[in-house]
Amino acid sequence: MIFDAHGDIWTDVTVKRQDGMENVFKSFHLERYNKGGVNGGIFVIWIDPPNDKEPEKRAFEIIENMSVEITNNQDIFKIIRKYDDIKEAIDTNRFAAVIGSEGLSYIGKNVNLINVLYMLGVRHATLTWNEQNDLATGVKGDPNRGLTQYGVEAVKRLEQLGMIVDVSHANEKTFWQICELTTKPFIASHSNCKALCSAARNLTDEQLKAIAQKGGVVGLNAFSDFVSDKKENRDIEHLANHLDHMVEIMGIEHVGLGFDFDDYLAGETMKFFAEEESANTIGFENITKVPELIKIFEARGYSKEDIEKIKYKNFLRIIKEIFKD
Repeated sequence: MIFDAHGDIWTDVTVKRQDGMENVFKSFHLERYNKGGVNGGIFVIWIDPPNDKEPEKRAFEIIENMSVEITNNQDIFKIIRKYDDIKEAIDTNRFAAVIGSEGLSYIGKNVNLINVLYMLGVRHATLTWNEQNDLATGVKGDPNRGLTQYGVEAVKRLEQLGMIVDVSHANEKTFWQICELTTKPFIASHSNCKALCSAARNLTDEQLKAIAQKGGVVGLNAFSDFVSDKKENRDIEHLANHLDHMVEIMGIEHVGLGFDFDDYLAGETMKFFAEEESANTIGFENITKVPELIKIFEARGYSKEDIEKIKYKNFLRIIKEIFKD
């Protein structure tokens, strides 16, 4: 199994379904995921720019289109609500999809709406994308601002319900407040190392250590802006260097994969957060290239057991510990 802890598939499903297409994952993504050997992951409700100007409206659109897509494709999706669902997904040869939410701007201050999301099958959330909202502050927000009182309530509610708390996109103040507040492991689903690339979205060694100390996991991010400050070094080998650094700082039990591939996102959306229209890492442009990255891990001396931890075991441990039956 290979588990990718971050994909914006539901956003793509929404864009394409609004253009009149159906069975989007089956038609546009399934073959590529199969080629990459990826059969599980977190697919997020993400409010794509410029639709973030009306987050509530866009959230309803995504939830509607996601729901129809899942209902019409139960032969290829198994929605993971509890740990045992993963075995069922594998046994029935279906994609093990955890529904997540990348940012909760659309709930405003109404923390009770997290319960609604839980009932819909959502089992993961970041509080913010890059923005600051009624709950928390993202990397493009005020660095002196962190969690709000509603954000504190939201973190507690996520833990109470059995949902994964994710700190990717949080600014440092929000990160450290979440770290102090949480009582269970939390994750950074798609983040790299600031020691190797100074991008604001990357994590310092101190942050990496804190996640490991809480028992959490960080997912390696393929987004090229987060691989190197030098454009000529934004390639698969330098991406693998981030995993090496994470293992050195955190230990093998706390590193996974959270690719955040953008090859299917519209250019109109990309221009809001990428340096260039395409943010593909050279040699690792899309989900089909995952076996090439695994080969690099093998060549660098990672054992079979270590690679299995990176591929899926570490994130599945989080699911087993956090999700409630």
